[in-house]
Amino acid sequence: MRPDRARVKVPVMVDEYGNEPRWHPDVPRFRITRFVATVLVMAPALLIAAAIVPGVSIPSFWGALLVALFVVVVNAFVPPLIAAVRLPLTLVVDFLLILVIDALIFKVASDISSSAIQVSGFGAALLMALVVSAVAVVLEVLLGADDDGTYALRVVDRIARKSGERVETDVPGIVYLEIDGLAYPVLQRAMRDGNAPNMARWLSETHRMVEWEPDLSSQTGASQAGILLGSNEDIPAFRWVEKETGTLMTCSAPPDCAEIERRHSSGIGLLRDGGASRGNLLSGEADHVILTVSRIEAEKESNPGYRAFFSNGYNVTRTLVLFGWEVILELVASGRARRRDVQPRGHRGFVYALMRGAMCVFVRDLIVYGVLTDMMKGRPAIYATFSSYDEVAHHSGLERTDTLEALRKLDGQFGRIDAARRYASRPYQLVVLSDHGQTQGATFKQRNGYGLEDLVRKALSSGEVTAIGGGDESQANVGNAVGEATGKAPKKKKNDVSGEDVVVLGSGNLGLIYLMDEKRRLTSEEIDERHPELLASLRRHPHVGWLLVRSREHGALALGGNGTRHLESGRVEGEDPLAAFSPRAAQHLLRTDGFEHVADIMVGSFYDRDLESACAFEELISFHGGLGGPQTRPFVLAPAALPFPDEDIVGAAAVHGLLLGWRHHLEQPAAPEAELAPA
Repeated sequence: MRPDRARVKVPVMVDEYGNEPRWHPDVPRFRITRFVATVLVMAPALLIAAAIVPGVSIPSFWGALLVALFVVVVNAFVPPLIAAVRLPLTLVVDFLLILVIDALIFKVASDISSSAIQVSGFGAALLMALVVSAVAVVLEVLLGADDDGTYALRVVDRIARKSGERVETDVPGIVYLEIDGLAYPVLQRAMRDGNAPNMARWLSETHRMVEWEPDLSSQTGASQAGILLGSNEDIPAFRWVEKETGTLMTCSAPPDCAEIERRHSSGIGLLRDGGASRGNLLSGEADHVILTVSRIEAEKESNPGYRAFFSNGYNVTRTLVLFGWEVILELVASGRARRRDVQPRGHRGFVYALMRGAMCVFVRDLIVYGVLTDMMKGRPAIYATFSSYDEVAHHSGLERTDTLEALRKLDGQFGRIDAARRYASRPYQLVVLSDHGQTQGATFKQRNGYGLEDLVRKALSSGEVTAIGGGDESQANVGNAVGEATGKAPKKKKNDVSGEDVVVLGSGNLGLIYLMDEKRRLTSEEIDERHPELLASLRRHPHVGWLLVRSREHGALALGGNGTRHLESGRVEGEDPLAAFSPRAAQHLLRTDGFEHVADIMVGSFYDRDLESACAFEELISFHGGLGGPQTRPFVLAPAALPFPDEDIVGAAAVHGLLLGWRHHLEQPAAPEAELAPA
């Protein structure tokens, strides 16, 4: 064992048989070499920044070394004190306070020793703090220097020990890390090509990877309801209409997520009894939440879950710098794609660049610190969703350079969580999974020059069409963070559609058509009577693969351009419209047909098996929500020692059973000879 990682004896409790726990966590130790390295990197960063920032002067290297020593020491003590105070609107108040402190450190250093550094005012000091952080990040990369991981863990560990919540036990805990939108084959290639080195190492040494098949629809709202709560019944898409009340439901809206959780909670939540939810749409009945959309009201006050992030004095300026860098990377990548005329290519404006920066830096790091805090406190089950890959893939494509870079950075954070396990107050096992994949292709509108709503409008006998779509679930985390920061409720969505004639919704390559003149689902015969051209126009469109309708006479039907499949009997007339999809496609459609709030007409896009291509009914070039391609091939990567099922894993509720079973398996009393070291 390395000398700097020697185990330190900590007070332990005995079990009912008088035995001491065999799990003794390491204590992150102060490393003088790391302290010296930090100062030595900071000194040239100060000199470079002083040459750039007007109003700041550092005459000599020795002066820079003295200022660097002062900055490092003050940052080690003052920010943790600020983070320890329970303040309302924790996110924005602490962020601004730490930013001000970072600036004041330079101003105070100037007042103490003007021979070492001269700062003209607060504005110059604030700019100095940001530029120094940017230069230091570059120098650390060039020099191969480690980041401040050990220091951060020391602070997190100290917060956990002082919280009164720390549980030290032999009983293993489990950390579920969800990569939103990552497909099994994409991860396989990323591991092979060096874009996910930590996960590749786990797979070769300790873990096993299997894929599973999601329900219809393949999107985070339905998948997380199934995975975290054990049921995703009556969630037909990312957004749907409840015709009896004229209400639009959306899986990213906090009130709707709270209602979804209320409807599906039954006391078997994956995270009940002390678990933690980080960055999820739903809480899984967790006791502790950060950036959890269904529980946003619980997070607006002095949420202590953010303290670990703000107690690291470098985090605020580093976050701002890395956020800005991510925005620049996106603008450069977007411009390069336009110059090269890369196809398919989605719209990538400045607002999206800000969204990408928020997801790939700020939200990601908040969630990582939340997980580290949970581990130090010994919470039994932790589920965290990371949406940076999903967000970038929606706009850039499945495996383009910037998408894989987002995955590589996320893999690095998983390595950080892995390394922290030796310091946790109980042994932990790591499980990585995805909720769905993504499929790529030019959008329906890009291919045709008009959207699904336009096709419906032309085919109606009467009435107006209201189209609702756009956006993705990743925006929920950013909106949630903004709500917590400002204390304001998110902007209320338009959810009353009772006065509309026809509502058309897009959920990736799944479309939903609601004819609002009845408060119930119309049969295919009724649709033909009222709008004789509607079903025919949809069926013959080359970019529509299938329609799901219910016939008064024949029951659930999948309609295609040249054939019909009777879903209940399996009988096919003409060409099978589901032939290009999963062998279980008919099973998924029949299940969805039984939902109370299924649309009058469910529309699935075509799927090209050779190119693994389809088309979304919203403006995302990589998408999910329907059938066809990698979007229906998520994965589970877990320690091989855990019990895996022999049969295929089909449906999010089956994943819930698997993950909950693993939690129960680990929480059983371990045999005396069991190995407790992290796998």
